Amino acid sequence: MRVLVTGGTGTIGTAVVAELLANGHTVLALARSDASAQTLKAAGAEPLPGTIADLDVLRAGAAQSDGVISLAFGRDYASPEALAASIAEESAAMAALGQELIGSDRPIVTVSGTPWVPGRASTEADPARTDGPVGGRARSVNELLELASRGVRAAAVRMPRTVHNQGDGGFAGLLAQHARRTGTVGYPGDGTQRWPAVHALDAAALFRIALESAPAGTTWHAVADEGDAVLDIANVIGQQLGLPVQTVPQEDFGPFGVIFAMDQPASSAHTRQALGWRPTHPSLLDDLKNIQP
Repeated sequence: MRVLVTGGTGTIGTAVVAELLANGHTVLALARSDASAQTLKAAGAEPLPGTIADLDVLRAGAAQSDGVISLAFGRDYASPEALAASIAEESAAMAALGQELIGSDRPIVTVSGTPWVPGRASTEADPARTDGPVGGRARSVNELLELASRGVRAAAVRMPRTVHNQGDGGFAGLLAQHARRTGTVGYPGDGTQRWPAVHALDAAALFRIALESAPAGTTWHAVADEGDAVLDIANVIGQQLGLPVQTVPQEDFGPFGVIFAMDQPASSAHTRQALGWRPTHPSLLDDLKNIQP
């Protein structure tokens, strides 16, 4: 299968490109810069110059592909306004890709987030929240999944709060970055709230499986660790960086502060049973031991 991948040089995207190539697919990957293009070529993919704001480029890429994996998202989360702009950009890109595939029965797999459900681990059957600072992403994913009725094999892979590789990535990676800047491993709340996690290489395998076989209109959970306590995460980071650990106001984390403070475990039992996905790579707490001072 010839697969168009957006976001192919990010933490998840790099792993997805490698996973697709290792399993006999060819990859056409969006490249926002010459450096990205060189990275993709070195990996064995064909670069497609452009960004997710270039909707004509996206349509052309989808038109010449057998399937699409949509991973790209803006890099600016510094303010609510910047986050909203990134969400709007992603939404327009997904709509353009989905519209190009209407009536073709070709697959598109997009990235989403595991939802928060009070008092228990969320499941694949739980609806994504369409309110709050990232609610726009859920609305965009829902619109894409609705294209199942129009001949698009659309599916969503929900990612946990931390997608990690060699101790970097996701919410845990943001805690480490914040610690390096401030000299303290700060965490919001009382630290008992739980964050789900998955290794990037395990997540990549699920994206490939979903592309190959997920039914239209379905949602899946790429969750390996159902929920690690934030205090446990912070303590490992503190040990690795040699820094003190303490609670800090959630406002220290900008628009993500409210989300950081939530207890949000997630299950992948249905995904494992239905698709045969089996995570095999290190857990988050083990992988964080790769963090370098």
